[in-house]
Amino acid sequence: MAYLVLGNGSVFEGTRIGAPVDRIGELVFTTGMEGYLETLTDPSYYGQIVTQTFPLIGNYGVIEEDFEGPSTLFGYIVRNLCDTPSNFRSAYPLNDYLVARGIPGLCGVDTREIVRITREEGVMNAMICDEIPSDLSAIRAFRVENAVASVSGRDTGVYPAVGSTRCRVAMIDYGAKHNIIRSLQKRGCEVRVWTAFSAAEEILASDPDGIMLSNGPGDPAENTFCIEQLRKIIGHKPVFGICLGHQLAALALGGRTVKLKYGHRGGNQPVRDLYAGRTYITSQNHGYAVLSDSLKGVGRESFRNVNDGSCEGMDYPDKNCFTVQFHPEAASGPRDTAILFDRFVQRMEEMKHA
Repeated sequence: MAYLVLGNGSVFEGTRIGAPVDRIGELVFTTGMEGYLETLTDPSYYGQIVTQTFPLIGNYGVIEEDFEGPSTLFGYIVRNLCDTPSNFRSAYPLNDYLVARGIPGLCGVDTREIVRITREEGVMNAMICDEIPSDLSAIRAFRVENAVASVSGRDTGVYPAVGSTRCRVAMIDYGAKHNIIRSLQKRGCEVRVWTAFSAAEEILASDPDGIMLSNGPGDPAENTFCIEQLRKIIGHKPVFGICLGHQLAALALGGRTVKLKYGHRGGNQPVRDLYAGRTYITSQNHGYAVLSDSLKGVGRESFRNVNDGSCEGMDYPDKNCFTVQFHPEAASGPRDTAILFDRFVQRMEEMKHA
């Protein structure tokens, strides 16, 4: 028996899964009905204890080909953990994965109540532990810090295009999901991965056709070096930013970001295209949002969240830069907005042949 202790004093009793260690993290929830492997291997969850709203997790086991990156979350909460997976691709049960990666967790808790508290009171810290602490000050004082530095640069290198090479892309890795690279490769892009702490001059000197700004974890405003490098980069080459890349581009161009009450995490977030008037269902994982009004005269809002009206995309026509808060590469989730990769490739080719 173990406990999930929330920063507001709420306590949930459950059964331990994963690594037998106590840990504090930022408690969040994700609404995906599938894709738990992609959630567990998304570096954007660094420092967080993730609650799955779907009640049965682990039913198709662990399929390493579906991993999106290293596991960086601090804890995992599920209603029911399946220990007898059924899938021809499964290599081993999910709990074995959690133990091997040192991720503590709980099952058998009321995840509906955890989500209700989070939605009403907002994101808060929590602790997975064997004994309920009498003093909650350590839990409440926890902050996710140095997130990008903790996840960037683990997988640098050059990824060849599938088929003939149409464009060469420099991708800045703030905690990138692998499917961003794959989405570019299959469109004929050679992708060179740079760490988040690469100098702008070095990236531009490699003369890419375009620059991809990846997703990643943490408070975007914390990344002052990255923001300064983007000020030097944006405007020289076509730029496409996703998630944290969207936020960092906005900060580099003089905008502001704000922390959302409980963020957007899951594969069912409705987003409206403000140009075409079409609504897409998107995959998302973020706790901060760009304040589009802070970028008036610099850029224009291109996508908006239907549920809460927050900014989901920005265009900077004078800079040949566009960014989105959601994940067009999904993995997992709907991929209707994958056409944005085609737009990026088109912009790169137009500049090459201008």
